[in-house]
Amino acid sequence: MTKVEYKHTHIAAKKNLGQNFLTDRNIPRKIVRESGIAEGARVLEIGPGFGALSSAILEVLPSFTAIEKDQALAAFIRREHPGITLIEGDFLKVPLGPIAEGGRIAVLGNIPYSITSPILFRLLDHRRLISSATLMMQHEVALRLAANPGTKEYGILAVQLQAFFDVKYLFKVGRAVFRPRPEVDSAVIHLVPKPQDPVNDSDGLRAFIRCAFRQRRKTLLNNLKEDYDTSGVPQETLRLRAEALSVDELISLFGLLRPLNCQAGSRGAFQEKTAQSPQ
Repeated sequence: MTKVEYKHTHIAAKKNLGQNFLTDRNIPRKIVRESGIAEGARVLEIGPGFGALSSAILEVLPSFTAIEKDQALAAFIRREHPGITLIEGDFLKVPLGPIAEGGRIAVLGNIPYSITSPILFRLLDHRRLISSATLMMQHEVALRLAANPGTKEYGILAVQLQAFFDVKYLFKVGRAVFRPRPEVDSAVIHLVPKPQDPVNDSDGLRAFIRCAFRQRRKTLLNNLKEDYDTSGVPQETLRLRAEALSVDELISLFGLLRPLNCQAGSRGAFQEKTAQSPQ
C-alpha cells in the first residue's frame, strides 16, 4: 500500500478505488483550458483526490461541484477548498439531475482505470444533462474511444460513444506524473454530445452495436442472424465484419434491420452496465 502525503495529510492510496494522484500542475491547467469552461459554466469534477485538477478549475470558476468517494479525501477537499460543493459518494450512483439544475454540466476528471467503462456509459445515459466531458483515462481506452474503422481498437466502445458524442483525443500523459505511479500511460479525451440522437430508438441502436461486435471475427450475418431479420440488407454488407463499417454506416445498417426478439437487447444491456473493461 502506497501512502501519499500532501499538505500534512496522509492518504493510503486504495487500489480498489483506482487512486493515482496527479502531481504535475501544468497538466490540470491544460485539461481545464481544453475543456473550454468559462465563467458561468456549471461544472462537475469526478474524484478530485488531492485537488490538482480542482485548483486549476478554481482559477477559472469561483465554485463548482465535485463528487468524491473516499471519506478522507472528501474531508481534505472540504477543508482546503471551501468554494467546492463536495458530494461524498459514488459518481455511478449520485443523481446528476439536481447538479445540472435544469441546465447542462461540463464534466471533468482524472477517472479511475478500473471503472472507466461504467463512467463512460453513465455519461452516455445522461448525455442530455451534459454539455461536455473532458476526462483523463488509461491511454489504451482513450485510443479505443477515438478509434477509426478497420483498426484493432475500433469496437463497441468507439461506436457507441461516437454515435452519440463528438469524440476528440487531446493529448497523452506519461505515467511519471502520478503517485503512486501506474503501470500504463494516460491520455485526455473530450466528449461533446451531438445535438440530436442519430435514431429515435437509441437503446435499440446500442443493443444492435453490441450484437454486431459480439464476436469480432464473425461476419455481420453470423452475429446478427439470430436476433434480426436481415432480409433487407445487401448480401455484400452482411459478408463484412462490423469493424469494417463506419459509425454512420452501422447506423444506416440498423435502419434496415427488424428485431426478431428482445432478448439480445436486454442481455447486452446487462453486460454493458456490469463490464469493467471496454471492448
